[in-house]
Amino acid sequence: MDEASSLKGQFLIAMPNLADPNFFQTVVCICEHTPQGAVGIVVNRPHLFLMEKDVFEELRIETLPARTPRPIHSGGPVLTGEIFVLHGRPFGWKGCVSITATLAMSNTIDILMEIARNSGPLSYLLSLGCAGWGPGQLDAEIRENVWLTCAVWEEIIFDINDGDRWSAALKKMGIDPLLLSAAAGHA
Repeated sequence: MDEASSLKGQFLIAMPNLADPNFFQTVVCICEHTPQGAVGIVVNRPHLFLMEKDVFEELRIETLPARTPRPIHSGGPVLTGEIFVLHGRPFGWKGCVSITATLAMSNTIDILMEIARNSGPLSYLLSLGCAGWGPGQLDAEIRENVWLTCAVWEEIIFDINDGDRWSAALKKMGIDPLLLSAAAGHA
């Protein structure tokens, strides 16, 4: 795989035929894609029970009292005990991985401490877990018509309500979600 065929910095948008409950109607931001596999963060699945304050309390990170409550997201079925931060600038955090020129992923304590103090990145999404694919697995799923791919649109991650991100991503591609067929066509 060369850099041109890498899906890093792309959205995966689940097709209607993707029945796996971990990925049904999800939007995944691909953070890394190499011949060894791929890693991404599901951006439209808020955790059913956890909010940021719960994670900060668990990690004993002091927060400012006036922090607005924000959900933790279920980033995928892999490493579900790990916290991942999908974020905009600044990018100087330990372990920060650049995804695009304006989007990165970090999972170290320094960024979490700054977020708790309201001095971290303005745009961010916290998730527990990530999505992962082994060598060639993601490419095979795309050939099987499981995912649509397109460039990441940060406004979908940071400015659109969780429940609207899947349809917003499709609409941004010019696809009406109500007309999207689950059937694959092969010429």
